[in-house]
Amino acid sequence: MKFLVIRFSSIGDIVLTTPVIRCLHQQVPGAEIHVLTKQQFRGIFEANPYVHRIIELGYSKELMMHQLETEGYDAIIDLHHNLRTWQIKRALKGVPAFSFPKLNWQKWFFTAVKINRLPAVHIVDRYLQTVRSFGVVNDGKGLDYFIPDNEQVRSDEIPFSHQMGYIGMVIGAAHATKQWPVKHWIELCSRISFPIILLGGKEDQLNGAAIAAIDPIKIYNACGKFSLAESADLVKKARLVITHDTGLMHIAAAFHKPIISIWGNTVPAFGMTPYYGTQPVPERRAEVELSCRPCSKIGHDRCPRGHFNCMEKQNLPQIQQWVQELMVTK
Repeated sequence: MKFLVIRFSSIGDIVLTTPVIRCLHQQVPGAEIHVLTKQQFRGIFEANPYVHRIIELGYSKELMMHQLETEGYDAIIDLHHNLRTWQIKRALKGVPAFSFPKLNWQKWFFTAVKINRLPAVHIVDRYLQTVRSFGVVNDGKGLDYFIPDNEQVRSDEIPFSHQMGYIGMVIGAAHATKQWPVKHWIELCSRISFPIILLGGKEDQLNGAAIAAIDPIKIYNACGKFSLAESADLVKKARLVITHDTGLMHIAAAFHKPIISIWGNTVPAFGMTPYYGTQPVPERRAEVELSCRPCSKIGHDRCPRGHFNCMEKQNLPQIQQWVQELMVTK
């Protein structure tokens, strides 16, 4: 059978679809899996051995639809489920399509009224519901992330002081209300005796420099210096990952790394926590219980209330204690 799996963005959401792709490939005899995604996320799929072809969204709608129409798909697995995917499914007449329950009204109700009507089901399991009719079940192996050989970080590309092990700290996030303020990262780093590598994009370089300045020997600012795949490799090689609710959090889970996740305006109840399958991996979640949380299912440029207490009031001594415990037990 030939499947078209649709997921346009973003990094974390795409990584969360990987159990569907793997289980389809391994459990449906002769399954051929094509993915439709945005050009900037193509690299996440390129090294995946369960993906046979990648089709890019956006370069030419007409050419894209011509490619899709000529493939002769047996089924569409829609893991994005929006207006654009509806248009694609409508154009591919006669191809059965399966979409996951997006739970938009429940999320809106939670953010607007602060009453949780969401089922206690991880989004990975909701994704997997789309392929049940093909006899596919969750194999319990968790997420996948594959790094090409030419994008693995050589040991001499990081300081010698970090080559025997380090803590990866993901200081960036797509939205400001998901980011722990720099002053708190600085205080946490000052309390930790282990080597640290700061991870983020080019937009996080200045914040990374401010944090690393307190101890340039202990703290290496890797923000903006490596590609996504190389950053994923640094996550893979870390002994512990401390992160916001962001894409590298899910990549860390794919490598079964111990994680301390720090939650701001979003909440674990949205069903997008670190996902390990049935693997017993230690994990801790730092969040402040407030009447204004969650204020968005995605994030804001600034706190709508102006106080940003969801991040300002994080229990830093508790996070420090978790670091000590997880580094000892790892």
